[in-house]
Amino acid sequence: MTTYVTAVGLGADGWDGLSGAARDTVLGARTVLGGARHLELLPDAPGQARRTWPSPLRDGLAALLAEAEPPVVALASGDPLVSGVGTTLLDVLGPDRVRIVPAVSSVALARARMGWPAETVTTVSLVGRDLRRLVPALAPGRRLVVLSGDETTPERVAALLTDLGYGASSLAVLGTLGSSVETRHDGTAAGWAAPPVPRLNVVAVEVRGAGPGWTAGGVLPDAAFAHTGQLTKRDQRASALARLAPGPGQLLWDVGAGSGTVGVEWSRAWPTARCLAVEPRADRAALVRRNAETLGVPELRVVEGAAPEALRGLEPPDAVFVGGGATVPGVLESCWDALRPGGRLVVHAVTAETEGLLLEQYGRRGGELVRLRVERAEPLGSFTGWTPARAVSQWSVTKSVRQ
Repeated sequence: MTTYVTAVGLGADGWDGLSGAARDTVLGARTVLGGARHLELLPDAPGQARRTWPSPLRDGLAALLAEAEPPVVALASGDPLVSGVGTTLLDVLGPDRVRIVPAVSSVALARARMGWPAETVTTVSLVGRDLRRLVPALAPGRRLVVLSGDETTPERVAALLTDLGYGASSLAVLGTLGSSVETRHDGTAAGWAAPPVPRLNVVAVEVRGAGPGWTAGGVLPDAAFAHTGQLTKRDQRASALARLAPGPGQLLWDVGAGSGTVGVEWSRAWPTARCLAVEPRADRAALVRRNAETLGVPELRVVEGAAPEALRGLEPPDAVFVGGGATVPGVLESCWDALRPGGRLVVHAVTAETEGLLLEQYGRRGGELVRLRVERAEPLGSFTGWTPARAVSQWSVTKSVRQ
């Protein structure tokens, strides 16, 4: 299929930094789309229509493209596929209708200025996103390149790091990278007091400290969550997640979410992992939202309502965790029917009634049925004894791709 939109990346040096071929592409377009700043960088082109992006972008993009006379060029900053409009165009139009002409990205320039090899760096975009998206990436010794939303981002990043116990982290704020007026300000998160920085900036962070955030193995301590005492404990949570097997872009239904521990852990496993937490009690739904925001996955969506009714009309999941309410008529059947082929279902039981239901389901559908027993060492007078926690029965099964 003929290319419909060519996304051309502009560096901070604007028109002067484009190759001859890229210039010809822009000047040969009948319609050029872009932000006002990008459009102002172009020389005059008689007869060429220039349109600014709608807001919100995705909602108005289809109408804008329908009115655009081809050939169409879309302008982006740096690499259009690094937190850029190129990603949105590919999502809306598909790869056969979009051609990407990248410039050097701000991420590559930042790594070059810092002397950081690509394999040692994690990139986090805060462009149009919640600041707490940074939290899952935090770990002592980690190098981050943070794409800023505006000139206020560095100060907000410094404050967040300090609040979380990472105040010793080093920050380098790199402004207008690739231009003749690059700037750089260095400091620590706790002592951040830089002068005003350009709106176009990235923050290079070397994380130091001992705050919460990323955890080896991906399973957080129970104390990281706000809860009322009823939650899927860490050892059982680790077992459930091993069987749920989070994947990039995949969707989890966390049914009977409680405080949302499993859904939050799933969402933290991959930047693109998604979760719908279904919870009938308003107070517990509020806990899920609080934990999702605090632990860096604010996009986690809470559906307030009781299963199975609340499950109707939801996007089919790639995995389902049922932590409560499995004995309610229709819950397991609805989850199983909605589950995509190849999807994983994990159900926990702490009562004899629910355990009996899992035994019946295990007999019907197979899978794996285990009982998880955890004992913790605690003081016993002047000695130490083992205190058993309530046993949890866990049924897990993968839906055949032929179903």
